[in-house]
Amino acid sequence: MTVISSNEFAANQQKYFDLAINSDVYVKNGENMFMVCYANNGTKRYLEPDDDFHRAITIDEFRYMVKEDIHQIYSAGK
Repeated sequence: MTVISSNEFAANQQKYFDLAINSDVYVKNGENMFMVCYANNGTKRYLEPDDDFHRAITIDEFRYMVKEDIHQIYSAGK
């Protein structure tokens, strides 16, 4: 098992994908840790979306919420 920082992974992605053929690879970002891929008889398997993925919003929902917040901020100053 190999645990690396997100910066290290970003700088050396190919190295860690090659390493994942024979070893589990985890990326640690602050208190969170993510399994990038794990070894399974010489083949790479990637994680399926987790519960956080299903709670995510679309970009259009995000734009709408931000637009509403901006309108509230500027209308409060009038």
